[in-house]
Amino acid sequence: MRSAGLDIGSRSIELVVLDDGEVAAQKQTDTGVDPMLGVQTLLREQTYERIMATGYGRNLFEVSADAPTVTEIKAYARGVRHLFPQAATVLDIGGQDSKAIAIGANGRVKKFEMNDRCAAGTGKFLEIMAYALGFELADFGAAALQAEQSLTISSMCTVFAESEVTSLIAKGQDARAIAHGLHASVVRRAAAMLQRVSGTPQDVVFVGGVANNHCIVTLLQETLGTTIHVPSAPQMTGALGAALLAAENGNAGP
Repeated sequence: MRSAGLDIGSRSIELVVLDDGEVAAQKQTDTGVDPMLGVQTLLREQTYERIMATGYGRNLFEVSADAPTVTEIKAYARGVRHLFPQAATVLDIGGQDSKAIAIGANGRVKKFEMNDRCAAGTGKFLEIMAYALGFELADFGAAALQAEQSLTISSMCTVFAESEVTSLIAKGQDARAIAHGLHASVVRRAAAMLQRVSGTPQDVVFVGGVANNHCIVTLLQETLGTTIHVPSAPQMTGALGAALLAAENGNAGP
């Protein structure tokens, strides 16, 4: 039996297709101005019997495709537990929001916290700061790890932080030290969220696009004093969870 899962996010859309529980296909595209066009592109030439969507655009998909949806919290918890059966805590940092989720022994969500009110501590925050410092986003984390010191960034508001960065550049501060300070500010925020939902976080799985940033992973491990597990394709976790739930809940697709 083939099931499909879509994660329709604010920045990108992910698709995972499972065939008897094994990944048969996984694809990604930009969300753009018309999320449903991106969905149609991903689903083209894909075959499946059941489908489920999660993410910011899941309600659009529910209306346009008359198909079931699931919250990001449940989808990410299910996807993580499939990849890491021992997982107790999930950190998801995407383009526009971040989430901390505590998972019980039965795999169900015990507690969660979500920041979706502003770009603070998200992929968008890091993207804007990278460009302000003259780095490509893909190189930002590596540059931060090369810093000989870390400069404290006091503001997490994207607008004020960018002004702070501009001021530090004007004073001749090393761009790598500023980058390290920006990464550290994101990690402080993420660690605080994890601690609020889990106390002392253990068996932490880091997902979402920002999990590809090695500096964030390294600083999280140092801050929490525990190993951070990262899937091979962390941005696909929500779509994977949706595909698994589609198969388990018996929701039919077209």
